[in-house]
Amino acid sequence: MSVEKVDTLVVGAGQAGVAASEHLTRQGVPHLVLERARIAERWRSERWDSLVANGPAWHDRFPGMTFAGDPDAFVGKEGVADYFVDYAAKFNAPIRTGVEVTSVTRNPEGPGFVVETSQGTIEAARVIAATGPFQKPVIPALIPETPGLTQMHSTAYRNPGALPAGGVLVVGAGSSGAQIAEELRQSGRKVWLSVGPHGRPPRAYRGRDFVWWLGVLNKWDSEATPGAEHTTIAVSGAKGGRTVDFRRFAAEGMTLVGRTETFADGRLTFAADLAANIAQGDANYLSVLDEADAWVARNGLNLPEEPSARVIGPDPACVTHPILSLNLADAGITTIIWATGFAVDFSWLKTDAVDADGRPRHLRGIGAEPGIYFLGQPYQTRRGSSFIWGVWHDAKLVADHIAIQRSYLAYDGPGTPAM
Repeated sequence: MSVEKVDTLVVGAGQAGVAASEHLTRQGVPHLVLERARIAERWRSERWDSLVANGPAWHDRFPGMTFAGDPDAFVGKEGVADYFVDYAAKFNAPIRTGVEVTSVTRNPEGPGFVVETSQGTIEAARVIAATGPFQKPVIPALIPETPGLTQMHSTAYRNPGALPAGGVLVVGAGSSGAQIAEELRQSGRKVWLSVGPHGRPPRAYRGRDFVWWLGVLNKWDSEATPGAEHTTIAVSGAKGGRTVDFRRFAAEGMTLVGRTETFADGRLTFAADLAANIAQGDANYLSVLDEADAWVARNGLNLPEEPSARVIGPDPACVTHPILSLNLADAGITTIIWATGFAVDFSWLKTDAVDADGRPRHLRGIGAEPGIYFLGQPYQTRRGSSFIWGVWHDAKLVADHIAIQRSYLAYDGPGTPAM
């Protein structure tokens, strides 16, 4: 049986895979993109119904195509997925859907790699792992399966009506947890929100969106510092976009608690860190305003002042007198939603480009093992790397590297230019 051969195989057809395909096409690199489901599938089937992009349409896009409609709107998840389908069609991206990659190993009989898929074997000179950072939902092994208690990761949540009747505890107060908790509260549910350390930037300030401030303050280009790549950020584009304010959540009926710690005999305990976590979020929020004000003054821009943005309300009772333990049944909690993030899963990539803990070994997406590349990883080259626009620029770097390597291999000796 003949084995299909390709120059460069891209695994995944989300934003990273589509970006990789565009740049490889521009460089004239023959390639194939494999996607186990549909293009941008995670946007469709692994996110809640009301999810919108966390940045406005003018910003969270690829340079080659705008979103239809209001550029300041926050596009819904289906609109984002449709965008990538349409974008791939623009340049006839060679995407093959419904094909799962099960393993990538070094070719024992020659250069490149042997790629096993659900539809057969492919040999590839190079492989780009474009599966992104949100691969394996993480649920802490804290609460065993309990009758009358539904537990799910945020990827499984769809809408308030799909949950059992009763109260809901949301664990994790980043963007996903904060948005889900607010939606549940607004639906009439009794909601508890477990809040850990976090950053809490303004949605907008002085007439400019947060993403604009990150740009002019050079924050998108910042490199990771130890621990910073895992900082939880609470920001939302829901309902037109507004700043996440945990004090407002509490004033509107939500109960805040600290980090979730232990479980025994039907009772959860929480760390006594809620006040400190809220204060840390406030400090982060005010620091952004300080930097923005200093930038405006230095550059002489006529942006309207916004003194009301600096008004921080009083701590609610759940902060000044925190709940440190809670009997779930007595509280009427029937659902726990774990908004606790993701781990990478490169178990299919059986090469030296993955370390003993399963994490990618790379420099700016160029794998430690020659011929292996990564795209969409947090802080791959900068803070913006795992965002829509950021992965597009990282994909150009990876495609350029592949084109350069191909030019070296095309060199035949003196008289044949390599580049």
